[in-house]
Formats: sequence, structure tokens, C-alpha cells
Amino acid sequence: MDISHPLPAVPFNPATVAPPIGKYSHLVPVDPGAQWVFISGQVGAHADGTIGKGAYEQTHAVFSNIEQLLTELDATPRNIVRLLTFVAGVEHLPEFYRARDEVYARWYPDDVYCGHSLAVVAALADPKLHLEMEGWVALSPTSADSDVV
Repeated sequence: MDISHPLPAVPFNPATVAPPIGKYSHLVPVDPGAQWVFISGQVGAHADGTIGKGAYEQTHAVFSNIEQLLTELDATPRNIVRLLTFVAGVEHLPEFYRARDEVYARWYPDDVYCGHSLAVVAALADPKLHLEMEGWVALSPTSADSDVV
């Protein structure tokens, strides 16, 4: 693909489309030499296997699991290109948003977010689960903790 103008090196939202309705960026450039790592669906289970009570606690557990996986990669949330969240029922959205906003305040203090899609589904694999999140991570060939993915 030949782009006639250089892309910004960080996630951005062009003025030619409506601004995001949530905490995500419309476009997330990735270094052409990046190594891709895909995070399989993470659920609200703690390291000991117990499942968090309620959507708020499960959301924090999901983000904690993702942080642990990023640590294994010597990466940071800045390496996340995109997240996809499945929430089992609209009734869990307020607690998901509350927990997500707390984590994002730490992960993205400059309000420059990764891409994100959210789907409300009827159920997940286990009826005790309120959400599941998967992710796409790009590791820069020069530095895993760079602000530029």
C-alpha cells in the first residue's frame, strides 16, 4: 500500500470521521518490522483459578492478566494495538466501564488509546463469567517499551 502522506507514529483520530464514542483510537499505526503477538481471550479468573465476583472485579482481573502477559513479553500497554471485549449482558457495562476507566487512567494517562471494539453477547463459555477480552500486541524491533508500536 502506498500512502501519499506519512502516518503519525502514535494512535490517532482523523478529523474526517466522527470522534470515537469511547476510549479508543480509530487508527493505530504499527512499525512494519514489528513482531505480532495475539493475546487469547482473558477472563475474570485470578492466578489461583478463582473467578472474580461481579463484572467490576472480573474486569480488573482481566486487565491484571493482560498486564502479566505483557510483562512476559517485556512489553507495556503502549504495545497493545487493539483489544476486543465481549460483555455478557448490558447490565454489566457500567461496572466494566468503571473498572476499565480506572485501569486506562494508569495505562494511558495522555488519553492516547489503543484500538478497541466491544460487543454485548448473550453468554460466555462459563455462566459465571461476565466478560472476556482478547488483544493484539505489536513488539517494536527496536524496543518493546517504546511509545511507538
